[in-house]
Amino acid sequence: MIKDEKLNALLDKEVKRQQESIDLIASENLVSSNVSKFQGSVLTNKYAEGYSSKRYYEGCDIIDQVENLAQQRLCELFGAKYANVQPHSGSQANQAVLLALLKPGDTILGMSLDCGGHLTHGFKVTMSGKWFNAVSYGVNEISYLIDYEQVHKLAIQYKPKLIICGCSAYSRVIDFSKFAHIAQLVGAYLLADVAHIAGLIASGLHPNPLGYADVVTSTTHKTLRGPRGGIIMTNHADIAKKVNSAVFPGIQGGPFMHTIGAKAAAFFEALQPAFKEYSKQVITNAKTLARVLQERGYSVLTGGTDNHVIILKLDMLSGKEAAFRLASIGIVCNKNSVPFDVRPPAISSGIRLGSPACTTRGMSETEFEIIGNCIADVLDVKNWENVEDIIDKKKAIVKSLCDKFPINC
Repeated sequence: MIKDEKLNALLDKEVKRQQESIDLIASENLVSSNVSKFQGSVLTNKYAEGYSSKRYYEGCDIIDQVENLAQQRLCELFGAKYANVQPHSGSQANQAVLLALLKPGDTILGMSLDCGGHLTHGFKVTMSGKWFNAVSYGVNEISYLIDYEQVHKLAIQYKPKLIICGCSAYSRVIDFSKFAHIAQLVGAYLLADVAHIAGLIASGLHPNPLGYADVVTSTTHKTLRGPRGGIIMTNHADIAKKVNSAVFPGIQGGPFMHTIGAKAAAFFEALQPAFKEYSKQVITNAKTLARVLQERGYSVLTGGTDNHVIILKLDMLSGKEAAFRLASIGIVCNKNSVPFDVRPPAISSGIRLGSPACTTRGMSETEFEIIGNCIADVLDVKNWENVEDIIDKKKAIVKSLCDKFPINC
């Protein structure tokens, strides 16, 4: 076989980039070699439309066992009765729930994007915002915590068929019991999208929504440290049946069996005692980073974090400029809107930082203190011109950390 020089060169460059970068993107993580093995395995060769023992192709006996194992491990991990491991992403998992439980034009109540919600929670340019009557709740203007009183008032006013809780940029514990009470008052389904905090829930470090929500969705990467994909869980047989039909044939054809195999491998890892210790360190590292940034005079929304996410609210700099500066020294994060942001999302007034990936590399409080001070040093610079000396010094610090804690690839 002729070697694909161009593609191999790009892969080598990406490996080098990851090795030499401090990854603070809250939605990213690093998978184990075992997860990678199954993601790149011969399971990718098999078409398996349908579900176990009800496939539309022959030769699925072993495939059925792989998917069953993934479901069993996921149910054990979260205490769920029913699980669907076929969604290709968290967004598709959410779409499947909307298809399963709603009709076009029904009202949904979800967290606004600028306050920390997700595109699929009713943002106007997405299917959830175009096909449904989407109403948004937000956070308190002073504390930046979820405004449960507003959620209650909007639910009473609009009588949604579905309420969505869960966030993509929120750093505090979510009170699922309050959401459940509100949903029951108005006869709404409650969907908990725990994509970001799934690993912390699995470790017992964040409340589990399964005792409160009708259905739970998540990605399998982020804090759960698996392959990129989605999952759906419920304790209700009728909802499980509707969800299964919504996933296939509703929005997907053949499942990605190589990814489902990798999910099963990740769930196995998450069931081990070491994963809880990892999750504890994820939170400790995030708290350390938040503390250092606050000590350096930066505004951390909600005054800190209970999970892996820190939202830094900026004044003089835009989020776009801040992320660009940090990338120039090898610290990778993303610009992020903050509640009541006066800048457009493409510019934004904040950055989102996360601890999962660097924690997977083995970094702890000492390293996160160094990282926090590097961030502050770079953002402190008033005039970002002729700063080669600063960039070189900070690059050297980043490289030293990365060399000390190489990624497993």
